[in-house]
Formats: sequence, structure tokens, C-alpha cells
Amino acid sequence: MSSRKLFSAIGDIFTTFGSAVAASRAVEAGRKPRADDLRRLGMDPAAFDKIGRF
Repeated sequence: MSSRKLFSAIGDIFTTFGSAVAASRAVEAGRKPRADDLRRLGMDPAAFDKIGRF
């Protein structure tokens, strides 16, 4: 694995983790997470909108 691919993979991991943290904090605060964060986590923002509260 070249160093460029390695650093790219590490960057992707940090980006994904950051999106997970941002989305979870938004949900905990009762707000909708950003669509970009949801997409980065593999979730459809339109499907997330359909989720209701318990």
C-alpha cells in the first residue's frame, strides 16, 4: 500500500467518525443531522426524515 493510499484511508476514517459524532450529537439535541453527514454514513436523508419519535 502506498503512503498516499494509507493517508487517504486514515483521512476517510476520521471523516466518517466525525460525521458519526455530528449526527449523534444532533439527534441527542433533538435536531435533524445534516444530510451530508447522513450520506457519508450510508443513510438516506429522506428515509431519516420518516423516522418518528417514540
